[in-house]
Amino acid sequence: MTNKPYIVVTGTDFSAQATRALEAAFEQAKRNAPAELHVVHATLAVNPGAGYVVPPFAGLDGIPVLSVEEQQAELVKHLDAQLAQLPGFKTSGIRVIAHVLLDAPMFAITRLAEALHADVIVLGTHGRHGMARWLLGSVAEAVVRQATCPVLVIPPLPHELPVPGIEPPCPACVAARRESSGAEQWCAQHRERHGHRHTYHQGDRGGADTNFPLVTR
Repeated sequence: MTNKPYIVVTGTDFSAQATRALEAAFEQAKRNAPAELHVVHATLAVNPGAGYVVPPFAGLDGIPVLSVEEQQAELVKHLDAQLAQLPGFKTSGIRVIAHVLLDAPMFAITRLAEALHADVIVLGTHGRHGMARWLLGSVAEAVVRQATCPVLVIPPLPHELPVPGIEPPCPACVAARRESSGAEQWCAQHRERHGHRHTYHQGDRGGADTNFPLVTR
């Protein structure tokens, strides 16, 4: 029999999405009490020898460069305010530990979780797509790939998701479908581009000139 508490690890960048992840992490800890909730803020060093770093605070503005100790104080202050608003926190008995780690967020979170033998990691995702996702990466996606324990990902609220612009349908194409009862899909302008149909045939991998079994004729 072990007295090890249920360990929940979550990351924060001080954003609203990180706050929702904190709320979900607290619920996980409360349901499995006795538990510990470890909150990680990861940052990259500018001058590691001097201990000064650039904080990627998504939810705080006007903070240039802070020491690790100053960031720790900011994190504790932030958590005090956030946890005080959670129903039942004061009587839950859950121990909360704040961590400021000099590492990329995905490595900081997964390494801490592994060192603590965490039972679950809870993370928020900002729902970035396309070029923003390629440039910034996805911490949640990277943690899911690397973590050795279950990972709970909290998605953005529906109204926060970026909605891609969709070009309205061609009125002439719509009229062609309606007037032909679906027999004609495109107007004269778009028929040349969309009218050609591809037929796919399953080829013999061993006897074909190519290694690809699916060929187009």
